[in-house]
Amino acid sequence: MDKPQAAEIQRLLLAVSDAVHEARAAIFELALEDRAMFARPLGEFASCLHFEMLAAIYARYPELRPPEEPPTIISDLRWEDVTLPASVSEADLDAVIFSMLTPRFQKTAMVIAKAMERCDECTLPVNGEILGARIQALAESDRLKSVGDLRQWRHSEVRLQD
Repeated sequence: MDKPQAAEIQRLLLAVSDAVHEARAAIFELALEDRAMFARPLGEFASCLHFEMLAAIYARYPELRPPEEPPTIISDLRWEDVTLPASVSEADLDAVIFSMLTPRFQKTAMVIAKAMERCDECTLPVNGEILGARIQALAESDRLKSVGDLRQWRHSEVRLQD
């Protein structure tokens, strides 16, 4: 694959990524039992798209990687301002979040994305902002380790406590 071919494939894959994002939003509007049939396969597809296909293009042609976006606050939601749906407990969210953490630091955005996929699989009707607020609360209570401003998901990291 030469660079023009790689650039065309990248363009098409990014268009697919946009469509997956729209599909995820539409799926989130479905009833819980219907959401479950789409969550896992769509999550696996999105993961393959970004972490295998696009990553392969960027490994060969790093200059095609989109420029880093400046640090941006994704959400200012605080845990004390969250009202959970009746079907979701704090313990449910904690279990999902801790199942995504490792002893090594990971981008907060990645942990939230993986946790959203797991929540979809388990039909827990929560969004990324709620997960982000919970992660921030867990960090503030020293239940997990963090670096950076956790409101900036792509520019902060989290891991399990020592």
